Amino acid sequence: MYQCSKCFQRGCTKQDLTKTLPDCPSKEAAIQEKAKELYKEAENHRIAYCAALTEAGGYGQDTRLIEIIKFLHRGGYKKIGLAFCTGLYKEAQEVTNILEYNGFEVISIICKNGAITKDFLGITNEQTVRGNCKTESMCNPIGQALLLNEQKTEFNLILGLCVGHDTLFIKYSDAPITALAVKDRVTGHNPLAPVYLAQGYYHKKFYPEDPETLNPKDTEYNK
Repeated sequence: MYQCSKCFQRGCTKQDLTKTLPDCPSKEAAIQEKAKELYKEAENHRIAYCAALTEAGGYGQDTRLIEIIKFLHRGGYKKIGLAFCTGLYKEAQEVTNILEYNGFEVISIICKNGAITKDFLGITNEQTVRGNCKTESMCNPIGQALLLNEQKTEFNLILGLCVGHDTLFIKYSDAPITALAVKDRVTGHNPLAPVYLAQGYYHKKFYPEDPETLNPKDTEYNK
């Protein structure tokens, strides 16, 4: 079982596999060779190569969006899909303006596309945000992906899709994807902030006396 998050030696970063855990994935020669072969495929090489240049070119200086812009330029991507959450509508407008100013064509699809109400999923009034499953539109990430596929976008960006909705978008998108920002309403979309406080202010929230506290048990899927 691989336990990289519990390894304090990180010999892989210095090509010293004597300083690793016994089950270090770096020692899985067959898998690593398979990975190296896959990097030789044209699209994979394009992404990995441009990502390495982007990492080194603005290390510790460029913001996420600046990195994305430089990466897209390096990769020759022109037609960009933007799958965004309705709660970040203003942010999506600004991101679109920035990308268009920098020479990209942007196809943007909002999460509520299709106007499908939540009763379609079997959601009840009690399980909705605003109390009416027949008037509250569900998020439609599969629709976002299919619409961007139909437009033949070359690269897609995710902006603020909810947990699970982003999963479905990633599953059905034909084009490669990166996340500009993920949804975290409580922290102003900065989900790592509570992680930095996990041994302090947020300790009781992340490590409740009874771990089942964080298990809602409100769906048949986890019974």
